[in-house]
Amino acid sequence: MDDPAAPGPAGSPANDNGNGNGNGNGNGKGKPAVPKGRETFRNQRRESEGSVDCPTLEFEYGDSDGHAAELSELYSYTENLEFTTNRKCFEEDFRTQVQDTKEWLELEEDAQKTYVMGLLDRLEVVSREKRLKVARAVLYLAQGTFGECDSEVDVLHWSRYNCFLLYQMGTFSAFLELLHMEIDNSQASSSALRKPAVSIADSTELRVLLSVMYLMVENIRLEREIDPCGWRTARETFRTELSFSTHNEEPFALLLFSMVTKFCSGLAPHFPIKKVLLLLWKVVMFTLGGFEHLQALKIQKRAELGLPPLAEDSIQVVKSMRAASPPSYTLDLGESQLAPPPSKLRGRRGSRRQLLTKQDSLDIYNERDLFKTEEPATEEEEESAADGERTLDGELDLLEQDPLVPPPPSQTPLSTDRVAFPKGLPWAPKVRQKDIEHFLEMSRNKFIGFTLGQDTDTLVGLPRPIHESVKTLKQHKYISIADIQIKNEEELEKCPLSLGEEVVPETPSEILYQGMLYSLPQYMIALLKILLAAAPTSKAKTDSINILADVLPEEMPVTVLQSMKLGIDVNRHKEIIVKSISALLLLLLKHFKLNHIYQFEYVSQHLVFANCIPLILKFFNQNILSYITAKNSISVLDYPCCTIQDLPELTTESLWHWI
Repeated sequence: MDDPAAPGPAGSPANDNGNGNGNGNGNGKGKPAVPKGRETFRNQRRESEGSVDCPTLEFEYGDSDGHAAELSELYSYTENLEFTTNRKCFEEDFRTQVQDTKEWLELEEDAQKTYVMGLLDRLEVVSREKRLKVARAVLYLAQGTFGECDSEVDVLHWSRYNCFLLYQMGTFSAFLELLHMEIDNSQASSSALRKPAVSIADSTELRVLLSVMYLMVENIRLEREIDPCGWRTARETFRTELSFSTHNEEPFALLLFSMVTKFCSGLAPHFPIKKVLLLLWKVVMFTLGGFEHLQALKIQKRAELGLPPLAEDSIQVVKSMRAASPPSYTLDLGESQLAPPPSKLRGRRGSRRQLLTKQDSLDIYNERDLFKTEEPATEEEEESAADGERTLDGELDLLEQDPLVPPPPSQTPLSTDRVAFPKGLPWAPKVRQKDIEHFLEMSRNKFIGFTLGQDTDTLVGLPRPIHESVKTLKQHKYISIADIQIKNEEELEKCPLSLGEEVVPETPSEILYQGMLYSLPQYMIALLKILLAAAPTSKAKTDSINILADVLPEEMPVTVLQSMKLGIDVNRHKEIIVKSISALLLLLLKHFKLNHIYQFEYVSQHLVFANCIPLILKFFNQNILSYITAKNSISVLDYPCCTIQDLPELTTESLWHWI
């Protein structure tokens, strides 16, 4: 667009010609004029960045983080003391049940199965204290029996091995029954409601149960090529058990959703909500499938509907894109490039007139053929046109340059050397049938004076560029699965009796949606309430949800070191909650959209009703760069590192070294 008030190139003063805001005084000593909005934006950027550099954000776009990182996020730093407690409970029970002097890793597989069966039998006791000790012994097995390991790799290996062994012996079903008991434990809920502040001690039983179930789901979900055949069979069986209703019970994900709503309603403030959300996210990912499985389902469904195969995988395209924050110098670079020198201003106006002339010529296109050879122009017209084309080419060159690459110091911003950059979009364009119909309708109204409805084949009376445009649009025509689903629903509404009932396949997505349908608004509101409480810019209110019940210790910190450690733990706790909820919602939306477009729209509708969009904007209404680059973790306190190495003596100075 024509912007005579834009600043000139570096080193040249801006001239105030009566149409702009230049502050030049005519002697070449004035500073280039900067529009008020651009200067305000630059000041805001400088304030937001502060002393934080603008690094290149490196990440891997996938379903989840690494295996060790996902396991470490299950535990808060306040729970680190319980690793020793779990080990003591196991060793005491193991010495009383196994007379041999062998360690757990030295036992034969049959002996290990026998011991696990004994553990499950001892879970069925009335005493809550004894039951908790046995559950802690099971948790120690699921954590990899780290007391007998020498490295973190060994801990992760034996954690997977023990989890598969526990599942084959029926441990998950036994812990599911215990989880039902704890959810219905009204005494624990009433005790937590009477307390002024709920701490980590109020959710001990639930945390142990959820930790065992999470470790089993995460370890069994992980696929590796070296896994034995028995593990692969167990994985598919486990997925089926979690996906479909068994013994007239609801899918496991619905039980976790009910825990989320019960927590948000205030009836169970002692629920360890972070563990619940992490387990819910991993169960949905395990049962419905991640991004790769989703792409395979999409290809399969398109083949069943007779649609052409996909030209690309959108997830793979996103993976190849670089995530980077715009450097601070791009704004100054753009300011120095946007405005041409004063001598080129007349050329810009000339080019604009030329563009308007070309646009006006389309109105008389049916009277004149633009493909014919034009008459020779006069010398004045050629000079004016050449001046305008040079200016237009210069502007296009500037717009096409990669804004992330600064010009070399030896060249001026208006250098004729062009910067190499990839042209075009990173993905293939897609055109809907309605887009083609709308384009032809506008063209026919303009050139012929009437329309032909939905006819996209008849092009009589339209000029040749319109023919080429329609041909290009049809080459990129894309029919989505949603279009077929909407069309089928419309046909069913027109002929409900003749077409009969629609046959709906019992897929895991369909079963989960049917179970969520009646309480779907409550589920979405509960998730967004927790997300709001975890937002970094949200202000604490008296009626807000306390999401720190499973991170706050019984005794509040009294030293500076304890306060710093707890502060990092709280920030880490919130980050994990935000990650789990956002990943869960994204996964549900993608699978429901593939299953049926109306299911996706229904979930999206309730998210909008619950003010999901302002909530997302709240996350961006902050110093987003420092929020992304902040590291709220202490490496020596993360699992499994904290179980193998002797923890160093942390001080206020050494704490920053481990962050």
